[in-house]
Amino acid sequence: MRILFVHQNFPGQYKHIAAALARESRNQVVALAHHEQPAPDGVRVVRYGLTRQPSTAHALARDFERKVVYGEAAARAAIQLRSDGFAPDVICGHPGWGETLFLKDVWPNARLLSFQEFYYRVDSDFNFEPDDPVTDPSALWKLRARNVAFLSAIESSDWNVTPTRWQWSQLPGFARAHTSIIHDGIDTDAASPNTQATITLGRAGVCRPGDEIVSFISRNLERYRGYHIFMRALPEILKRRPNARAVIVGGDGVSYGAAPRGERSWKDIFLAEVRDQLDMSRVHFVGRVPHATYLNLLQVSAAHVYLTYPFVLSWSMLEAMASECLVIGSRTAPVTEAIEHGANGLLADFFAPGAIADAVIDVLAEPQKYRPLREAARRTVLERYDLVSICLPRHLALIGEVAEGRTPASPEPDAEKLD
Repeated sequence: MRILFVHQNFPGQYKHIAAALARESRNQVVALAHHEQPAPDGVRVVRYGLTRQPSTAHALARDFERKVVYGEAAARAAIQLRSDGFAPDVICGHPGWGETLFLKDVWPNARLLSFQEFYYRVDSDFNFEPDDPVTDPSALWKLRARNVAFLSAIESSDWNVTPTRWQWSQLPGFARAHTSIIHDGIDTDAASPNTQATITLGRAGVCRPGDEIVSFISRNLERYRGYHIFMRALPEILKRRPNARAVIVGGDGVSYGAAPRGERSWKDIFLAEVRDQLDMSRVHFVGRVPHATYLNLLQVSAAHVYLTYPFVLSWSMLEAMASECLVIGSRTAPVTEAIEHGANGLLADFFAPGAIADAVIDVLAEPQKYRPLREAARRTVLERYDLVSICLPRHLALIGEVAEGRTPASPEPDAEKLD
């Protein structure tokens, strides 16, 4: 089988899938990418450069124009691949940056399997926070305009795949019957309990399982991932648990949503809001950390707070569950798909820092009470999200079906209830 992966930051979500396919000698695996990232062994990576930069087009057209620019660059690289004799049976592509826009025109006979990460709707992340309302009517128009490229991708795709039922439910109705629900998968060997794990926190020294470590992890510390809510909960947590420490992982930039006005970061803005209520010797901002350190932190943490707008689910939440770390999550989709309150974790209203603090404090005060929830959390990940036994085999089977022109099974009937 000849497979082409298309992802601006390849391997991204395709890391394990591409590696598994490349291990089969009968497969030819090629990837189109823009940025330099380490690739799995056996994958030939072709990097494309932009032939032009987006212009200062109409504000509502900028997002689509940017995707067209990337789509054109990827298509020109694809034409060169075609000239070299490569003709994929199946293209597995992430349409989020536009690279897949024109690939079916280069290879009309190839089957296109698109990774549908997020389709924009008013009732999801848009205008989610009541204290930060969207007042500009053109914001709604921009939301609709952002979906233009995704609609084109859906139209040209032979099949789609998305990680969660909620993300599936956000897609247009006509697309859902042609979209499988398969999570990226969690490496439960790497993300697993380890009573010998340690982390070192500067002058605080070495911390181990059993210490009152509260972790908060996000690629960047920003509103979308509830950083501001966590910071508002933190004074009460540290006040009522004098031995507790907060370890906050994340950068100062913005991954999602708007950047703050001025030169300060969201991190600094919301720290300043509560700094005079905190014992800063027990608050550890560690920036971004190596993956092994991140996993050790999950293994050591007594409680992990995961908050998010209704948006894409972070791998970190499921990896925390797989590590038997007690997760206090926001009662937002798609968190509620994985966490059942009181069964395998705790849920609290996103906008209720007091309730979040109370939950964390109780978890720290009575660790044995929550032992069954920790164990149930790992079972949830093993049974539904495990990379090796569940998700990877399903992805590989789906790719094989699409490549052969067979129609995959539609989502389970109970997924229809999400509409």
